[in-house]
Amino acid sequence: MTYSFAMPPRQVKIGDAAVFAGTTPRAIRHYHQIGLLPEPERGVDGRRRYGYDDMIRLLWIRRMAEAGISLDDVRAAFGGTREIGDVLGRLEATLAAQEADIRRQRAAVQRLQAVGSPLGLLSELVTDRLGHLPPGTLRPDDLDALLVTERVFGPLGAAIQASVFIVLATHPELRAEQDRLDAAEAALDDTAEPDDPRVEELAVQRCAHQMALDRAVEAAGLDVAEEKLFELHDADVAEEEGVRMSAREAVTKMPYDLSPARKRCMERTAQLLAADGGG
Repeated sequence: MTYSFAMPPRQVKIGDAAVFAGTTPRAIRHYHQIGLLPEPERGVDGRRRYGYDDMIRLLWIRRMAEAGISLDDVRAAFGGTREIGDVLGRLEATLAAQEADIRRQRAAVQRLQAVGSPLGLLSELVTDRLGHLPPGTLRPDDLDALLVTERVFGPLGAAIQASVFIVLATHPELRAEQDRLDAAEAALDDTAEPDDPRVEELAVQRCAHQMALDRAVEAAGLDVAEEKLFELHDADVAEEEGVRMSAREAVTKMPYDLSPARKRCMERTAQLLAADGGG
């Protein structure tokens, strides 16, 4: 029986090197450009030729890149300017952060699947508080408001605000009054002056409506649930404050097309609530 034995070449072209290493010629050229892989001499035909040592280096580069080590760190490790232990320590921290992100993303997807509406994209705190409401009782505008609140004040702030939307969803008369006031406020466009009599009248009505909402929240025991949320999540909120923009900064970056009359109405409502102890 005769056995044929394929003799390996002494050198290979860049395309063959790329195929063997599991990469592309473009990637190999990039390794040359950043000094990660020494550029071999060209043959008589003007093409690069890669030998055994080149291929070994290329294979190690690929394995390190597949492990998630950045090309800069790979170059530093080869050059001896950075300890591989330091590189791996940073990589481990990066991977741990990525795993945490993936867990959060999966949790959001699972909430979205379970809830079956954009409510599932909000934080678990908010979803848990509102998930029991019948379909359709939460309006798109309600979810928009919760989304903004969560961005400005975090999940806890939005979970507290959820009490208002629970009340509106379960008290048709309060929802109707809310709609009426919103429509009246919208009528205070740029043609209305800040001292328009409607501004003060509407502020008084808005104040009374907010107090009615507060009473409904207390009657439903939702204020007790809010207190428990504060107790459970105060520590988490303190940790987040260091990485999240301040509420004051966030408010200046969220645009609202409010006329001067509407702004004045909001100011007067806040003043009346504060004077009445409900601010």
